[in-house]
Amino acid sequence: MAADPQPKRLVYFILATPGSGRREIVRDLVENGLADGERALVLVPDTDAANPVDARLAALANAEVRRWTWASPDLPATELPAGATVFFLSDARADPITQLEALKPWLERHGAELARIFCVVDCQLAERQPVLAPWFEACIHFSDVVFLTKRTGVANKWMSDFVKHFKEESFPCHFIHVKKGAIPNPALALDPTPRRISQYFDYGESLLDVEIETDGDEDDEDEGDMDPPLDSYFVRNTAGRRERELPEISKYLDAD
Repeated sequence: MAADPQPKRLVYFILATPGSGRREIVRDLVENGLADGERALVLVPDTDAANPVDARLAALANAEVRRWTWASPDLPATELPAGATVFFLSDARADPITQLEALKPWLERHGAELARIFCVVDCQLAERQPVLAPWFEACIHFSDVVFLTKRTGVANKWMSDFVKHFKEESFPCHFIHVKKGAIPNPALALDPTPRRISQYFDYGESLLDVEIETDGDEDDEDEGDMDPPLDSYFVRNTAGRRERELPEISKYLDAD
């Protein structure tokens, strides 16, 4: 009898700004959210500065930490251990949309499955730099879970207005308050049920660089079988620039 196929590796992709506390969150998820004996691979971009939590991550018996380098437009090939859960930290100083666009073909090439996308919001930075609101909104558009960190000193009204905006726009993602690097319910965050607005990862193989041909004689009723249109954040104009451009995050980080 043929052996059962190997289950796909689950990948959690994590968007954030530098110093937002996402490695502390990953440490908590690995330590308190994974099942006994379940292994984790944590991919950290080489642009992230060293952090004391790295030692705690590396000390976990079931965790391996590797550095990776972003070379647009593709995410790098990497060997994924069999049966491991992957926590893939985005390059916090590079364009998140280009990385998200590259994530789908990367998953296909590695035989992996997207579990969820996380966004970690540094509330102090977001309050201090309102010009970054479109950057955070874009990341949350693709996210299943939003972790709110660094809330000390942030006005309560700002916090409530920030979350209220997304609730009023019917964003289905979870909003979770993080305290000292710990989250109240790791299992809720790791549940792979999609809760994101974007449907880019939910339909078939990636269509990047694929020319779509249509037959003008086809019945209109067949249009319901077509994949949804390209996510608006990926659309480019005739000059090759994104139609929905985001603030250049590194500019505001360096000035902050």
